Amino acid sequence: MPNGPHHGIDTTGTTTLVARPWPDYALLDSGGGRKLERLGGRVLDRPDSQALWRRSLDPAAWAQADATFVSGSGAGGDEDGKGRWELRREGVDRPWAVRYGAATVEAQLTGFRHLGIFPEQRVHWDHAVAAIERRAADVSLLNLFGYTGMASLLPAAAGASVTHVDASKKAISWARANQERSGLSDKPIRWLCDDAARFVAREVRRGNRYDAIVLDPPKYGRGPKNEIWRLEEQLPALLNDCRALLDRKSAFLTLTIYATHLSVLTLVRLVEDAFADLEGDIAFGEMALAEADSGRLLPTSLYVRWSRDD
Repeated sequence: MPNGPHHGIDTTGTTTLVARPWPDYALLDSGGGRKLERLGGRVLDRPDSQALWRRSLDPAAWAQADATFVSGSGAGGDEDGKGRWELRREGVDRPWAVRYGAATVEAQLTGFRHLGIFPEQRVHWDHAVAAIERRAADVSLLNLFGYTGMASLLPAAAGASVTHVDASKKAISWARANQERSGLSDKPIRWLCDDAARFVAREVRRGNRYDAIVLDPPKYGRGPKNEIWRLEEQLPALLNDCRALLDRKSAFLTLTIYATHLSVLTLVRLVEDAFADLEGDIAFGEMALAEADSGRLLPTSLYVRWSRDD
């Protein structure tokens, strides 16, 4: 879809990005508001509000899960609901290694059902690595809301200089440790505990630029100095500032959004507005995980990607 300030949105051009299994991850089944996954050597049963259909596997297969996440009182199955893990064998609650490409990261059972890795994002990791490898020159990549670092480690391994920003000290420590686990300590990654919106605004004032930006903002969050982030209020300004950090030599910006009531067309319009003066293409749609045996798709999130050919 060509980028420009006055054209309409071609809704027939939406593309679903499908993440398929790899040796350390598989979506085994889904349904009844839950998903059954194998991550590393562990089988996990977690809630998922999108999985409203019937399960394919019998109850005995689900009963083999090493751990099951139970939402806490009042969580109501909400994507951000806190709860607890019920363990079916000793040691399951200890951290373990998960590998993808050049990266090895530590997975953990967290109190918010997350594991330290979002497998559906492999489609973005692969895109970033391919774009970096196509370029002969050095590539600078900015990873905002970078969490535990997979979207920083893989680009760095491919040759990019990476700036990783997250507001959580725990996430930054986790990501730095993942760099060491991956044997990538010699790769140029700056780990910054900072408020993403404020950091980007400062970079604009400094006149800095990047070749690529990846951002995965939450619907609500707090910065290290108690700054408040609200997606619907602050995303437009953040995208405008991100545009100011890119130029006609830049490769891509990838935006991923979870647990939002916003339409993907709203997100496309925001990116179109921000990038109206910059040539490139905009791809958008849903992201999904494919079940290992049936190939049935479990939707996970929305994405918009601006990119330009080299």
